Amino acid sequence: MSADPKILLTDLIRNALGSVTPEYAGTPVLLERPKQAGHGDFATNIALRLAKTLKRNPRTLAALLLAELPPSEWVEKVEVAGAGFINFTLAAAVKTAAVSEALTQGRDWGRGAARGEKALVEFVSANPTGPLHVGHGRGAAYGASLAEVLAFAGFEVSREYYVNDAGRQMDILALSTWLRYLALFGVEVAFPPNAYQGVYVTEMARSLRDAHGDRFARASAAEVLAGAPGLPPAGRDDKAAKAQREQHLDALIANAKRLLGEDYQWVHGFALNEQLGDGRDDLQEFGVRFDKWFSERGLFDTGLVERAVGRLEKAGHVYEQNGARWFRSTAFGDEKDRVVQRENGVYTYFASDIAYHLNKYERGFDRMIDVWGADHHGYAPRVKGAIAAMGLDPARLDVALVQFAVLYRAGQKTSMSTRSGEFVTLRELRNDVGNDACRFFYVLRKSDQHLDFDLDLAKSQSNDNPVYYVQYAYARASSTLRKWGGDTQALRTAGLDALRSERDLGLCARLSVFPEVVQTAADDYAPHQVAFYLKELAADFHGWYNAERMLVEDEAVRLARLALAGAVRQTLTNGLALLGVSAPETM
Repeated sequence: MSADPKILLTDLIRNALGSVTPEYAGTPVLLERPKQAGHGDFATNIALRLAKTLKRNPRTLAALLLAELPPSEWVEKVEVAGAGFINFTLAAAVKTAAVSEALTQGRDWGRGAARGEKALVEFVSANPTGPLHVGHGRGAAYGASLAEVLAFAGFEVSREYYVNDAGRQMDILALSTWLRYLALFGVEVAFPPNAYQGVYVTEMARSLRDAHGDRFARASAAEVLAGAPGLPPAGRDDKAAKAQREQHLDALIANAKRLLGEDYQWVHGFALNEQLGDGRDDLQEFGVRFDKWFSERGLFDTGLVERAVGRLEKAGHVYEQNGARWFRSTAFGDEKDRVVQRENGVYTYFASDIAYHLNKYERGFDRMIDVWGADHHGYAPRVKGAIAAMGLDPARLDVALVQFAVLYRAGQKTSMSTRSGEFVTLRELRNDVGNDACRFFYVLRKSDQHLDFDLDLAKSQSNDNPVYYVQYAYARASSTLRKWGGDTQALRTAGLDALRSERDLGLCARLSVFPEVVQTAADDYAPHQVAFYLKELAADFHGWYNAERMLVEDEAVRLARLALAGAVRQTLTNGLALLGVSAPETM
């Protein structure tokens, strides 16, 4: 018995509607799972929705529909409840069918049929200018889990990291590394306060010296500072002072490029590869993988940025003002127009972003999901506006926002010690609480909600720790099956009629929801729904485990309950895999 109960119940209701009110037999039927077990397995509000139109009392209409429902071996009980809901309690055989399906399908249990849609999930995409921090970690965990859920739900999924390897930020990192490198050879230049300050920059400078000696040390402090405006006093932070610091930094970058000549690209490439490699290793250790690392620089090298801006211009959405070229984004709901090419001929970051999204469309993806930090919420409308301006369908692009994670220890917000003293790195967090806790805690809430990450709870071995609680359920099921010592393959064909207690059937009902949870989580871009489900499944299993004996003398009961334990174990395996969390055999 493997048909979808929702489909079967919908057919029953439509039959009843055809008898009671034929003209409304095609009304969409909504079936929901009641929050309270006593209200059955499914409920519909069809009578409430039609009552006003038909000028009938909802409970009376519900009773008429109930009387006309065709009999079905799938349904044990139907009743009218509340203001006019119709509640269905499924037959025991329907609930226990999930046990056989889980054991038979194994790793494919809960997997959806191929949808024939290509989805691209682009996530993390942090500037390779320093170590990944805890904010990047949440985006990584969310994006990786979302990609797994989408793939399991039937999408053809590609995972992509957009490498910002062009533009000013990488020039600042290259300059920062070179200045620290010069200091190792006694060339002291006042380090700009708006350059990259972390100790990791000094470490890169040492590595550069170890690899290339004094090859890049051919400059004096005076040459480095030539023509650069002086820095404002340290205490000043007004708009003019900030602009002066930026001008100072840009002058130093220009001097570095002039003094180093062709070697500038060596320094630039060295810093990029060091940080990109560190981030790649960090993510790989975190269980996060990508199918493609897409280079921003490649957009310029292939002329795609120029082509994208030209496409907007040809469509009449670009104009010139004060020597710069502007995209008329106000025509697409933005608060102001945006520069795509500055007066010096340099394309803006927005221009390369437009080109990158054009490339995504040209690769033929049906859905494109950008995972961005919550501080980018205002950026989405202008990107979608540019997509629409190019004559493409902006509905194919979705932006999922990820809020920052706040760390707590002993109930107090904590910054933890870091190499830079400015932020907590993902690697430090992973070393502190472990990968499993990081991955699970990061997706415990909706991505656009703030997350309070309790470090003490994440490391505790208690039922209050959700990842421990779920993993312990898996270990308990595994331990029981090992203690039994029989052939687990035989459980696939075990009779399940002995599963008749309230807890037996409640656990079976929870199992049966898993495929539905996967599909809903995929449609809503909400892997936290899988985490919630696993917590509920673990709670039901622990309650059942403590209340019902499994290794009893009655063989039929013993095999049926062992099969149920095996099905729970398989469901936990599949669910935890979607979240990138391990399933330990023992704890």
